[in-house]
Amino acid sequence: MLSLRPRPLLPVLSVLLAVVLSVPARAAGAEADGIETARTGRQIVPGIRLESYDRLEADRWLRIDELLVDLGGSSGIRAEYLGGHGPATVADTAARHAVGSGRRVVAAVNGDFFDIRGTGAPLGPGLGAGRLLHSAGPGPGAAPAVGFGADGTGRVLRIGLDGSVTLPGGTVRPLAGYNAARPAPDGLSAYTADHPGAQLPAVGIAVPVRDGRVAAAAAPVRGPVRPARPALGTTLLTAAAGGAAAAELAALHPGDAVTVAARPAPDPGPAPVAAVGGREALVVAGVPQDHDGEPNNTAAPRTAVGFSRDGRRLRILTVDGRQRDSGGLTLTELGRMMHRLGAYEALNLDGGGSTTLLAALSGAPALTLENSPSDGRQRPVPNGLVLTAPAGSGRTAGYRVEPAGGATEDLTRVFPRLSRTLTATGYDALLGPAPGAPAWSADGAGTIDSAGVFHAVRPGRATAHARRTTAHGTLPLQVLGPLTRIRPTQARIGLAEQGEVAGFRLTGYDAQGAAAVVEPRDVALEFDRSQWNVTDDGRGGFTVTALVPQATGRLRATVRAAAAPGAAGAGAAEPGAAAPGAGGGAFARAAGVSAEIPLGVGMVTLPLTDLADAADWSGPGAAPAVGHPGAGLALDLPRPAAGASAAPPRPLPVPELARSLTLWVGGDGSGARPAVELTDADGVPVTVRGPATDWTGWREVTLALPATARPPLSVTRLSAVGGTGPGRLALDTLGARTPPTGPAVESEVRDPIVATDAGVRARPWRFAVEPAAGGRGGTAGADADFVLTGADGPAFVHRGVRFLPLDTTRPTVGGGGLYRIRALREALAAAAREPATGALAVVQAHAPTVVDRKETALTAHLLAEFRRTTGKRAAVITLGAPAFTAGRSEGVLSVAAPRTGRTVVGVDAFARGDWLAVRPAGAVTGRD
Repeated sequence: MLSLRPRPLLPVLSVLLAVVLSVPARAAGAEADGIETARTGRQIVPGIRLESYDRLEADRWLRIDELLVDLGGSSGIRAEYLGGHGPATVADTAARHAVGSGRRVVAAVNGDFFDIRGTGAPLGPGLGAGRLLHSAGPGPGAAPAVGFGADGTGRVLRIGLDGSVTLPGGTVRPLAGYNAARPAPDGLSAYTADHPGAQLPAVGIAVPVRDGRVAAAAAPVRGPVRPARPALGTTLLTAAAGGAAAAELAALHPGDAVTVAARPAPDPGPAPVAAVGGREALVVAGVPQDHDGEPNNTAAPRTAVGFSRDGRRLRILTVDGRQRDSGGLTLTELGRMMHRLGAYEALNLDGGGSTTLLAALSGAPALTLENSPSDGRQRPVPNGLVLTAPAGSGRTAGYRVEPAGGATEDLTRVFPRLSRTLTATGYDALLGPAPGAPAWSADGAGTIDSAGVFHAVRPGRATAHARRTTAHGTLPLQVLGPLTRIRPTQARIGLAEQGEVAGFRLTGYDAQGAAAVVEPRDVALEFDRSQWNVTDDGRGGFTVTALVPQATGRLRATVRAAAAPGAAGAGAAEPGAAAPGAGGGAFARAAGVSAEIPLGVGMVTLPLTDLADAADWSGPGAAPAVGHPGAGLALDLPRPAAGASAAPPRPLPVPELARSLTLWVGGDGSGARPAVELTDADGVPVTVRGPATDWTGWREVTLALPATARPPLSVTRLSAVGGTGPGRLALDTLGARTPPTGPAVESEVRDPIVATDAGVRARPWRFAVEPAAGGRGGTAGADADFVLTGADGPAFVHRGVRFLPLDTTRPTVGGGGLYRIRALREALAAAAREPATGALAVVQAHAPTVVDRKETALTAHLLAEFRRTTGKRAAVITLGAPAFTAGRSEGVLSVAAPRTGRTVVGVDAFARGDWLAVRPAGAVTGRD
């Protein structure tokens, strides 16, 4: 999933923040191993700020969210233990957290590592409201934690257990565990209603104690049993069967006097008021720690907490990982990052799929998820840290104004004669919720009605205002040029069954390729209402619901108030005149900007290969065999756990909407597991595995495709891994289960820069592109100043254009991206300060699996920002493409020259209109 700040995700050229063209000096080493590519920030409450940013490292992308918290000051911020009885999402636990009168929850993060396959309880210590809630276990030894004192300041420390059990007669035994995730193998453990797990661990013997007396005798020991959670006020003393501690518990009788005491044993200093356990020390006394060679030191999602030297500055950091957009950090790298950011001491908390950070939006009653958990959703965890702050007065001090659907760039833009729905959320002086509807007004290139719907009038800038007495909020808006085309975010929509839903948005473009979302209120829809329901999702898009179990159809969307190119005035209905989908024949007859989406519901199996060509498949252990029926493929596995595989003569494309694959497998009962290996659109390998073949004969198996893989996918190999003994799997007929839809509708748009030979020659000078090796070179001839034959030469300036060849042989996350973006930033800075330079042209070879989507989007954004801030021109020239294309996005021109023929480009770096004119390779020359 592509993600460039800010989230939520939107089309790639619309979601980046402005990135400076020349990077100012930073703290020493801040960009030594990477570059920051985007950043957003907001104040959560006085005393807490959230900073979110992306980085490109030599070998990965990173998404980082960082809470900066002032502790122990006048802001009244407190860090508290967050937890309950068993794992739950951080959002659910934070919503239930008892904050006390006059306070509110403003942020939360996951906490300790936990017994994920057992009790679900945290493995380290925990303190809340000054009480010991649970100790680390097993044993009384000290474990690392982050703690917060009565004055609010924090520190990294170790917390052990100071506990005892006084038996009848005055015998005192040490307490080996208190609400620990795992009981001690020797000695006594105690469990109370505060136990943070979903269930208690299995124990050998258990005796309940209430009000200092044994409440019931121990049950006869018949092996480990899992006792129920004790009631409030009851302590359950437990011991492993067979030891001296078990014998002492077995000897107790109802009414015997027994006293249980449990206190935290902090090292160093006094016991904190709140504490959450962690594991590895990241920074100790200002020194980042080296974890090389130690367990857990692999790149992964991470959660860390750090403190300034005086404990008054808290830093909570989450790093996304195990995703294409963010590869995560090792512990050693995490420690270096925390140190570089200013932590004097820091501790690693649970990471992986547990990493979760939530923070408040001004005026919103609930927290917002800020990071992207690697599981695709929040994982239930047993505890965490929650930040609370004083509640405000509830009197409106200002408004947070944003488009319905989120404050993203393509929603703060709008086309003339179209609209944008805005919302205003009131907040008080402490950024807490404050009810009250505002009065709306707008100045600039549009008007706004009393419901907060902005109506664009003409291209230009506008500002929306929300006011109520002295409270005020604004939102800058941009009205683009007239709408020329629209494109749905989903080229096709396929649903598996009746009642399933899917969403899409319509993205519009003006003549310069600037993009904005087109709202449902401005769109007329045509579709079969007996088979589908299409509604406004309230966030700038549409929701499609299947009303029948099996159907195919098409949805046509026409922008009401936008005339088609060359048909000015057509379809000029008033904005908001009818509900989405209310149109039909009347709107269908009006000329306008339209798009179509094929629809499908139900599942069909489309064959990918019947393996009739099995003799042409190659790989170790592979051979043709009898299939089911006809020809098939055999994979021989001569030893336990041996592997075999076969690659097809060419990759097999998988339908883009496929949900799963089907494969006929002839099993021999050996336990061998078949697998299908694929690559996604970015060239990332994807493997889906079938069940262990504990059967004999033929059986069709279904292998679900991961939702995280970016289509289209291609099958590159069939493989198998042996079971407990030697085996032989036979395979036949690979298929794809997919909803049935027709082909996507692609509208052809001829960009004005595509010209005849005469149009190209009308430019002051020309260059050519030819398929050859060697960079800037080749025979120029009378029609060109020079010929580009590759993208591996040095940068150069020619007649007002700075050309920047970028080597695309190294992948983005193999060091190539870091080199290319740095080179681009330097070239943009040079072009910006050169009076004689009117344009910059990036020259690159066609390499879609080498240059990833995020680098492509960042490059496009940097060029668009250069164009916007300097008024100069920009283009991307791609060499060796499969076919000729020309277009523009955000005013940046793009030309893809094919692998054959000679493409000629006319240039005028200082032209008033388009500065390039392109004659495609193989085009018939002629006159304008």
